[in-house]
Amino acid sequence: MNSFIILGMPSWTNILIILVVVLLLFGGKKIPELMKGLGSGIKEFKDATKEENTKNNSQNNNPE
Repeated sequence: MNSFIILGMPSWTNILIILVVVLLLFGGKKIPELMKGLGSGIKEFKDATKEENTKNNSQNNNPE
């Protein structure tokens, strides 16, 4: 955490350099596949948390 404070927020040039490096490492065809996988992972996580919340709510409403 302290190193983040020392370094500060990245500027737009830093972000641009990072994006160019990622593009060079993975290539233009691989990035959409990575983003699709990331999106599906986030969707599964949201579905699991929603399911867990409804399960907990039903248990709290129906104590045995």
